[in-house]
Amino acid sequence: MSEYKHILVGVDLTVESREVSRRACALKAAFNAQLSCVHVIEPLSLAYGGDIPMDLSTIQEQIQDTAKKHLAEFSSSLGIEDEDRHLIFGRPETEIHTLAKEIEADLIVVGSHGRHGLALLLGSTANGVLHGATCDVLAVRVGN
Repeated sequence: MSEYKHILVGVDLTVESREVSRRACALKAAFNAQLSCVHVIEPLSLAYGGDIPMDLSTIQEQIQDTAKKHLAEFSSSLGIEDEDRHLIFGRPETEIHTLAKEIEADLIVVGSHGRHGLALLLGSTANGVLHGATCDVLAVRVGN
């Protein structure tokens, strides 16, 4: 295994993100690497197909404000500097790939629920990140 220089941890800001971030922090310490984190907010119009007959901008702003606050608290507890915190709108797997390239991350750490059956067929963020990444990906099993 090569030495990692920049680790990107994708978090959904749930309790399970703590477990994922502990792994990322352990790798950061082991390799004396830089650690960045990202939280991706999927726009409500994407999540609901864009066919909702109402303006969702106020709700979306509230979601963004809440996520920004939680990401700041979460990142601070890990010692991640402001410039290494990323709050992005879009599809999680696509945005994580794009950010990883931009910041030249050589390892992405994400949580995986290890779903089976229909949930597995429909895919997951971890699966999407794994299959499109240009660097190593560590999927940390959570919620089992």
